[in-house]
Amino acid sequence: MSQAYVVGQMTVKNPEKWAQYRAQVLATLLPFGGELVFRGEQVHSFSGVNPHPDIVVIRFPSLGDAEGWHGSQAYQSLIALRQEAADVVLTTYAA
Repeated sequence: MSQAYVVGQMTVKNPEKWAQYRAQVLATLLPFGGELVFRGEQVHSFSGVNPHPDIVVIRFPSLGDAEGWHGSQAYQSLIALRQEAADVVLTTYAA
């Protein structure tokens, strides 16, 4: 498996803090080859219930890069802000 994807599903609680978080998170991705694939809002569900209306997908060259990013000091320092700003579920997928 050569690539990994981090998928974030979120419900924004504080738009101002979310904007602060988003403004800083991109710089944490770059050292690990992270690339924003897309951000979007749920329009409707064909099946089941997804409690989070927003999604982000980030691609990394490898699972190790995704894990390195998440564990990095730069990203870890943003988690408190992220938690204040939104309810977020982050999952990792290998492809």
